[in-house]
Amino acid sequence: MQKLKSILLLIILVTISSCSKKSIEADILIKNGIVYNGIDTIPSHLSIAIKDDKIVFIGDEKAVDINATKTIDADGLIVSPGFIDPHTHADRDLIKKETSHNKPFLFKGVTTVTVGNDGDSFYPFSEYKEIYQKNGIGTNVISLVGHGTIRGQVMGKSDRQATTEEIQKMQELIQQEMDTGAFGLSTGLYYAPGSYSNTKEVIALAQTVAKNNGIYDTHLRDESSFSIGLIAAIKEAIEIGRQAKLPIHISHIKCLGVDVWHQSDSIISLIENAQKEGIQLTANQYPYDASATSLKAAVVPRWAESGGIDSLFIRYNNSTLKRKILEDTKNNIIRRGGADKLLIVKTKDATFLGKNVLKISKMLKIQPEDAVFKVLKTGYAKVASFNMNTDDILNFMKQPWVVTGSDGNTGHPRKYGSFPRKYHKYVQQDKVIDIATFINNSTSKTAEILKISNRGKLEKGFYADIIIFNPNTFKDKADYTDAFQLAEGLEYSIINGKLSVEKGKITKQLNGKVLKK
Repeated sequence: MQKLKSILLLIILVTISSCSKKSIEADILIKNGIVYNGIDTIPSHLSIAIKDDKIVFIGDEKAVDINATKTIDADGLIVSPGFIDPHTHADRDLIKKETSHNKPFLFKGVTTVTVGNDGDSFYPFSEYKEIYQKNGIGTNVISLVGHGTIRGQVMGKSDRQATTEEIQKMQELIQQEMDTGAFGLSTGLYYAPGSYSNTKEVIALAQTVAKNNGIYDTHLRDESSFSIGLIAAIKEAIEIGRQAKLPIHISHIKCLGVDVWHQSDSIISLIENAQKEGIQLTANQYPYDASATSLKAAVVPRWAESGGIDSLFIRYNNSTLKRKILEDTKNNIIRRGGADKLLIVKTKDATFLGKNVLKISKMLKIQPEDAVFKVLKTGYAKVASFNMNTDDILNFMKQPWVVTGSDGNTGHPRKYGSFPRKYHKYVQQDKVIDIATFINNSTSKTAEILKISNRGKLEKGFYADIIIFNPNTFKDKADYTDAFQLAEGLEYSIINGKLSVEKGKITKQLNGKVLKK
């Protein structure tokens, strides 16, 4: 009799326990995965429930009663927050219906891209924001307002200092873009017309951004020895942060060219000392030994292009100026490691595509600096410049304030490969950093830097931007011979709670949003 009572009591307790379980309605349930939440260093085996665009549960599935419309069994797969790319040129794809899916970034595991980098933004952003919202976009997007763009609106492409009135007008336009939703100001102080500005001008504009709680993102004035030198350019960025009192983010940090190889230790010391002073200073990095930019920007002297490409060729056709232009171009080629290190990756003339400048010069039987202008006469050309040292690349990668970025643009494999390449080569193969560092510095840390709220972590109440990838197959396929190969190994991408990639296939749903600051 006592035994029967015990059994009945146990049944009652189990029934009460099951009835007391919290019931959760979900659109998607992810279970059995290896979960990296974007913060911790050790993974867990938790279940994640998604309802609408938010995470509504993360924990032990047995503790609750989850009724999910769709269940994803992530056994053996890594579950992570979607990667946030702090530096892209994806705006060029997002405005076109045929490429607004942003597929190259999706398959890298990126769920949010930053646009308007290098001082170059679409203006006014309000118009392009409407296009994004009307056509739909495949990933989330945040915008920066470009200093070069705003300077061009006020001053054109002329090589001169801004007046007080012109600075005030630029401040007004920046405020307009911040009101539209820009997260901050980007500069391309290496490029014209940003390169024509002085530090005082940039500080004045950055102060407007600081009043709006924005950030300052910069392509340094010099990443090599083209003008003021790399160390001086770092010091300039620090001084802007010090005086304008806003966070400084250095884009694609590197030591570009033989003149500045092995300066990473000095740069790290400068930055860490600035951080101790209270200046918020971070950087992003793409995991490649070649940079990429336009051929003109890479080797043509800035003074010669004042006024634009037409003005450049007017000076080039002047016999006196031509000699100086070619001399400066020759020196810039040397700074980048030589003509054989400059690979043409995009051009209208297929004759030059896939050839380095040295090979082109031999083909045309002229000097490399002359060959540069032969290529430029055919139209816009982009070059991959093999000019970085492995020691510097790894030194920067190990720093806790350096996050993953792509600078993704057409012609360089980084557009299709940055994040999976970093995982496959530097985490799995070379073990430079561990997987948690890679994930955290591609998600929550980047969200913190850019001041993106409620994204970058797997946490209840956060937006459901989640990726699931195979730890054994997630890697890049794009290279310098074919930069347009999609990465592989991504099994699922969930953006704002909706499936964008399912079982390795794109769903063709445009689930991205223009994020608000």
